[in-house]
Amino acid sequence: MSISSPVFLPCGDTALTVEFGREVDPHLNALTLALAAAIEDAPPGGLVETVPTYRSLMIQFDPLATDHAAIEEAVRELLPGLEASTKTARRWRVPVVYGGEFGVDLEDVAERHGLSRATLIDRHAAPVYTVAMLGFLPGFCYLAGLDPSIATPRRKDPRAVTPASSIAIGGEQANIASIEAPSGWHLIGRTPVRNFLSTRDPAFLIGAGDEVVFEPVPAERWAKLDAAAAAGEWIAQEIARG
Repeated sequence: MSISSPVFLPCGDTALTVEFGREVDPHLNALTLALAAAIEDAPPGGLVETVPTYRSLMIQFDPLATDHAAIEEAVRELLPGLEASTKTARRWRVPVVYGGEFGVDLEDVAERHGLSRATLIDRHAAPVYTVAMLGFLPGFCYLAGLDPSIATPRRKDPRAVTPASSIAIGGEQANIASIEAPSGWHLIGRTPVRNFLSTRDPAFLIGAGDEVVFEPVPAERWAKLDAAAAAGEWIAQEIARG
């Protein structure tokens, strides 16, 4: 499938999905995020919001102001210059306390891969991750870029409850969780960062297309950082690229 011929899929009478492919692929995700950015720069009439995923973009619209055909036409006009329209990503430094009560699966994951605790932490914290999408829960970040050597199949027995802001591995994906929720991912750490906080403006901090670098911090810093985050401070710091 070329960039000029994605699949357009009506989703009820208020949304249209633009599908670039069927695989989880960095190039498809880059196209999806580029299209979302291009629509943000030149929003068609009736646009409500865009929802990017790994491989497709849902475009939600007001059916009293526009329709599927008009939205599709607007998207097709953007496709020829899509790659050139990609914006410079924001990059965030996110503090993480690894292991112990903050990451109860860290030791098991390290043992599974024949690694020391410290080596697993180093490999997890080394990449510059891309936020491929937000989903599942408000502010839940799916991260592309996990070191393949520590990819770990999801748990056979998912937990009914996992802590808010958990840092975990699920297959070839890493994540930043948002609120307390069920999960089959392996919990290796936790961040004081609240990526979703309904009382804060903006309610969402890190978004799809942003980049994330994890900063290991000692457990002794947790209480102070967590209190600051609960009070609405960002804690995650936007850093210069390069």
